[in-house]
Amino acid sequence: MTIKERLSRGELVRVLSFGSLATPKWLEIAAVAGGYQGVWIDQEHCAVPHQELELLCIAGRAAGLDVFARVAPTDYATIMRPMEAGAGLMVAQVRAVEQVEQVVQWAKYPPWGVRGMFLGNYEAGYGTVPAARHIEAANRDRLLIIQIETPEAVEQVERIAAVRGVDSLFVGPSDLACTLGVPGQPLHEKCVRALERVAAAVRGAGKTWGVLSRDPAHARKCRELGAKLFSIASETDLIHRGFQATRGLFPELFG
Repeated sequence: MTIKERLSRGELVRVLSFGSLATPKWLEIAAVAGGYQGVWIDQEHCAVPHQELELLCIAGRAAGLDVFARVAPTDYATIMRPMEAGAGLMVAQVRAVEQVEQVVQWAKYPPWGVRGMFLGNYEAGYGTVPAARHIEAANRDRLLIIQIETPEAVEQVERIAAVRGVDSLFVGPSDLACTLGVPGQPLHEKCVRALERVAAAVRGAGKTWGVLSRDPAHARKCRELGAKLFSIASETDLIHRGFQATRGLFPELFG
Protein backbone atom coordinates (compact mmCIF):
# COMPACT_ATOMS: atom_id res chain seq x y z
CA MET A 1 0.00 0.00 0.00
CA THR A 2 1.31 3.46 -0.86
CA ILE A 3 1.85 6.28 1.62
CA LYS A 4 -0.88 8.27 -0.13
CA GLU A 5 -3.33 5.40 0.32
CA ARG A 6 -2.41 5.01 3.98
CA LEU A 7 -2.88 8.72 4.65
CA SER A 8 -6.23 8.74 2.86
CA ARG A 9 -7.36 5.97 5.23
CA GLY A 10 -6.31 8.02 8.25
CA GLU A 11 -3.43 5.73 9.16
CA LEU A 12 -0.30 6.75 11.04
CA VAL A 13 2.69 6.52 8.67
CA ARG A 14 6.32 6.13 9.76
CA VAL A 15 9.12 7.00 7.35
CA LEU A 16 12.90 7.38 7.33
CA SER A 17 14.99 9.85 5.37
CA PHE A 18 18.09 8.85 3.41
CA GLY A 19 20.57 11.21 1.80
CA SER A 20 24.18 11.41 2.92
CA LEU A 21 24.63 7.63 2.78
CA ALA A 22 21.65 6.61 0.67
CA THR A 23 22.05 3.09 -0.77
CA PRO A 24 19.65 0.31 -1.83
CA LYS A 25 21.01 -1.78 1.05
CA TRP A 26 19.77 0.78 3.57
CA LEU A 27 16.25 0.48 2.13
CA GLU A 28 16.39 -3.29 2.40
CA ILE A 29 17.56 -3.13 6.03
CA ALA A 30 14.82 -0.62 6.86
CA ALA A 31 12.20 -2.93 5.37
CA VAL A 32 13.47 -6.06 7.11
CA ALA A 33 14.30 -4.63 10.54
CA GLY A 34 12.75 -1.20 10.85
CA GLY A 35 8.94 -1.31 10.89
CA TYR A 36 8.54 1.60 8.47
CA GLN A 37 6.09 2.13 5.61
CA GLY A 38 8.34 4.27 3.43
CA VAL A 39 11.44 6.37 2.96
CA TRP A 40 12.19 9.74 1.46
CA ILE A 41 15.33 10.57 -0.45
CA ASP A 42 16.84 14.00 0.17
CA GLN A 43 17.79 15.56 -3.15
CA GLU A 44 17.57 19.06 -1.67
CA HIS A 45 20.58 18.83 0.63
CA CYS A 46 22.37 15.67 -0.48
CA ALA A 47 24.23 14.60 -3.62
CA VAL A 48 21.78 11.95 -4.82
CA PRO A 49 21.66 12.08 -8.64
CA HIS A 50 18.69 10.87 -10.63
CA GLN A 51 20.29 7.56 -11.63
CA GLU A 52 20.83 6.70 -7.96
CA LEU A 53 17.26 7.73 -7.16
CA GLU A 54 16.04 5.25 -9.77
CA LEU A 55 18.02 2.46 -8.06
CA LEU A 56 16.65 3.46 -4.67
CA CYS A 57 13.11 3.33 -6.07
CA ILE A 58 13.76 -0.14 -7.47
CA ALA A 59 15.07 -1.24 -4.08
CA GLY A 60 12.06 0.28 -2.34
CA ARG A 61 9.62 -1.58 -4.56
CA ALA A 62 11.51 -4.84 -4.03
CA ALA A 63 11.49 -4.33 -0.26
CA GLY A 64 7.88 -3.15 -0.06
CA LEU A 65 8.66 0.44 0.93
CA ASP A 66 7.04 3.42 -0.76
CA VAL A 67 9.54 6.10 -1.83
CA PHE A 68 9.30 9.84 -2.31
CA ALA A 69 11.98 12.41 -3.05
CA ARG A 70 12.51 15.81 -1.47
CA VAL A 71 13.40 18.41 -4.07
CA ALA A 72 13.69 22.17 -4.36
CA PRO A 73 11.04 24.03 -6.42
CA THR A 74 13.60 25.17 -8.96
CA ASP A 75 12.58 23.86 -12.37
CA TYR A 76 10.39 21.53 -14.39
CA ALA A 77 12.88 18.65 -14.71
CA THR A 78 13.62 18.58 -10.97
CA ILE A 79 9.91 18.19 -10.25
CA MET A 80 9.05 15.78 -13.06
CA ARG A 81 11.90 13.25 -13.15
CA PRO A 82 11.42 11.60 -9.74
CA MET A 83 7.85 10.75 -10.71
CA GLU A 84 9.02 8.96 -13.83
CA ALA A 85 11.17 6.77 -11.57
CA GLY A 86 8.06 5.90 -9.56
CA ALA A 87 8.69 8.24 -6.63
CA GLY A 88 6.36 10.69 -4.98
CA LEU A 89 7.43 14.27 -4.34
CA MET A 90 8.03 16.49 -1.36
CA VAL A 91 8.82 20.05 -2.37
CA ALA A 92 10.95 22.13 0.00
CA GLN A 93 11.50 25.85 0.62
CA VAL A 94 8.10 27.00 -0.57
CA ARG A 95 7.30 30.59 0.31
CA ALA A 96 4.23 31.47 -1.76
CA VAL A 97 1.07 29.88 -3.07
CA GLU A 98 2.16 30.83 -6.60
CA GLN A 99 5.16 28.50 -6.22
CA VAL A 100 2.84 25.69 -5.22
CA GLU A 101 0.62 26.30 -8.23
CA GLN A 102 3.69 26.18 -10.47
CA VAL A 103 4.81 22.90 -8.90
CA VAL A 104 1.40 21.38 -9.53
CA GLN A 105 1.58 22.53 -13.15
CA TRP A 106 4.95 20.79 -13.58
CA ALA A 107 3.86 17.65 -11.72
CA LYS A 108 0.51 17.00 -13.41
CA TYR A 109 -0.46 16.07 -16.93
CA PRO A 110 -3.09 18.11 -18.81
CA PRO A 111 -5.74 19.19 -18.03
CA TRP A 112 -4.33 19.76 -14.51
CA GLY A 113 -0.86 20.81 -15.61
CA VAL A 114 1.75 20.87 -18.35
CA ARG A 115 3.82 17.77 -17.67
CA GLY A 116 5.31 16.26 -20.82
CA MET A 117 4.35 12.77 -21.95
CA PHE A 118 6.89 9.94 -21.76
CA LEU A 119 5.76 6.32 -21.54
CA GLY A 120 9.15 4.58 -21.45
CA ASN A 121 9.54 4.58 -17.68
CA TYR A 122 8.44 2.59 -14.63
CA GLU A 123 5.50 4.88 -13.93
CA ALA A 124 4.00 4.02 -17.33
CA GLY A 125 4.94 0.35 -17.22
CA TYR A 126 7.78 0.90 -19.70
CA GLY A 127 5.33 1.44 -22.51
CA THR A 128 2.79 -1.22 -21.53
CA VAL A 129 0.20 1.14 -20.01
CA PRO A 130 -2.05 2.99 -22.49
CA ALA A 131 -1.42 6.73 -22.49
CA ALA A 132 -4.89 7.76 -21.32
CA ARG A 133 -4.80 5.30 -18.41
CA HIS A 134 -1.28 6.38 -17.45
CA ILE A 135 -2.28 10.07 -17.37
CA GLU A 136 -5.32 9.36 -15.25
CA ALA A 137 -3.36 7.21 -12.80
CA ALA A 138 -0.40 9.60 -12.54
CA ASN A 139 -2.59 12.62 -11.86
CA ARG A 140 -4.63 10.68 -9.32
CA ASP A 141 -2.08 8.51 -7.52
CA ARG A 142 1.28 10.27 -7.42
CA LEU A 143 1.96 11.73 -3.97
CA LEU A 144 2.66 15.48 -3.81
CA ILE A 145 3.69 17.01 -0.47
CA ILE A 146 4.49 20.67 0.13
CA GLN A 147 6.85 21.63 2.94
CA ILE A 148 5.94 24.43 5.33
CA GLU A 149 9.14 25.75 6.85
CA THR A 150 9.10 29.55 6.56
CA PRO A 151 6.97 32.35 8.04
CA GLU A 152 5.89 33.26 4.51
CA ALA A 153 4.53 29.75 3.94
CA VAL A 154 2.78 29.74 7.31
CA GLU A 155 1.08 33.04 6.44
CA GLN A 156 -0.31 31.47 3.25
CA VAL A 157 -0.83 27.94 4.55
CA GLU A 158 -4.61 27.99 4.17
CA ARG A 159 -4.29 28.89 0.48
CA ILE A 160 -1.47 26.38 -0.01
CA ALA A 161 -3.47 23.55 1.56
CA ALA A 162 -6.41 24.36 -0.72
CA VAL A 163 -4.44 24.03 -3.98
CA ARG A 164 -5.81 21.23 -6.12
CA GLY A 165 -3.20 18.52 -6.60
CA VAL A 166 -1.53 19.02 -3.21
CA ASP A 167 -2.07 15.91 -1.10
CA SER A 168 -0.35 16.78 2.15
CA LEU A 169 1.72 19.38 3.95
CA PHE A 170 4.93 18.64 5.83
CA VAL A 171 6.53 20.82 8.49
CA GLY A 172 10.32 21.15 8.50
CA PRO A 173 10.88 22.08 12.16
CA SER A 174 14.56 23.02 11.91
CA ASP A 175 14.07 25.54 9.12
CA LEU A 176 10.81 26.75 10.64
CA ALA A 177 12.49 27.45 13.99
CA CYS A 178 15.44 29.09 12.26
CA THR A 179 13.32 31.37 10.10
CA LEU A 180 11.14 32.28 13.08
CA GLY A 181 14.25 33.41 14.95
CA VAL A 182 14.41 30.56 17.47
CA PRO A 183 16.88 28.08 15.92
CA GLY A 184 17.06 24.71 17.64
CA GLN A 185 13.78 25.27 19.52
CA PRO A 186 11.06 23.39 17.58
CA LEU A 187 8.68 23.57 20.56
CA HIS A 188 9.08 27.31 21.09
CA GLU A 189 5.70 29.04 21.32
CA LYS A 190 6.26 30.64 17.91
CA CYS A 191 6.75 27.20 16.36
CA VAL A 192 3.80 25.69 18.22
CA ARG A 193 1.56 28.49 16.93
CA ALA A 194 2.74 27.70 13.41
CA LEU A 195 2.03 23.99 13.91
CA GLU A 196 -1.46 24.83 15.13
CA ARG A 197 -2.10 26.96 12.07
CA VAL A 198 -0.88 24.19 9.73
CA ALA A 199 -3.10 21.67 11.50
CA ALA A 200 -6.13 23.94 11.17
CA ALA A 201 -5.41 24.60 7.49
CA VAL A 202 -5.28 20.94 6.53
CA ARG A 203 -8.44 20.20 8.50
CA GLY A 204 -10.17 22.95 6.58
CA ALA A 205 -8.93 21.60 3.26
CA GLY A 206 -9.69 17.96 4.09
CA LYS A 207 -6.06 16.95 3.70
CA THR A 208 -3.26 15.61 5.90
CA TRP A 209 0.04 16.80 7.28
CA GLY A 210 3.30 15.37 8.52
CA VAL A 211 6.50 16.38 10.20
CA LEU A 212 10.17 15.60 10.60
CA SER A 213 10.40 14.90 14.32
CA ARG A 214 13.51 13.48 15.97
CA ASP A 215 12.40 14.36 19.52
CA PRO A 216 9.62 12.33 21.21
CA ALA A 217 8.09 15.41 22.85
CA HIS A 218 7.89 17.18 19.49
CA ALA A 219 6.37 14.11 17.84
CA ARG A 220 3.84 13.84 20.67
CA LYS A 221 2.77 17.45 20.23
CA CYS A 222 2.39 17.06 16.47
CA ARG A 223 0.37 13.90 16.92
CA GLU A 224 -1.92 15.73 19.36
CA LEU A 225 -2.46 18.29 16.60
CA GLY A 226 -3.41 15.60 14.09
CA ALA A 227 -0.21 14.88 12.18
CA LYS A 228 -0.24 11.49 10.46
CA LEU A 229 3.09 11.28 8.60
CA PHE A 230 6.17 11.09 10.85
CA SER A 231 9.77 11.13 9.67
CA ILE A 232 11.72 10.18 12.78
CA ALA A 233 15.27 9.36 11.68
CA SER A 234 17.82 9.55 8.90
CA GLU A 235 20.49 6.97 8.17
CA THR A 236 23.04 9.12 9.99
CA ASP A 237 20.72 9.33 13.03
CA LEU A 238 20.56 5.54 13.08
CA ILE A 239 24.34 5.31 12.93
CA HIS A 240 24.77 7.81 15.78
CA ARG A 241 22.20 5.99 17.89
CA GLY A 242 23.94 2.71 17.19
CA PHE A 243 27.29 4.14 18.31
CA GLN A 244 25.72 5.56 21.46
CA ALA A 245 23.91 2.32 22.31
CA THR A 246 27.08 0.32 21.79
CA ARG A 247 29.03 2.61 24.14
CA GLY A 248 26.26 2.10 26.67
CA LEU A 249 26.55 -1.67 26.38
CA PHE A 250 30.30 -1.61 27.02
CA PRO A 251 30.90 1.30 29.43
CA GLU A 252 33.98 -0.38 30.87
CA LEU A 253 35.66 -0.23 27.46
CA PHE A 254 34.82 3.45 26.83
CA GLY A 255 35.64 4.84 30.27
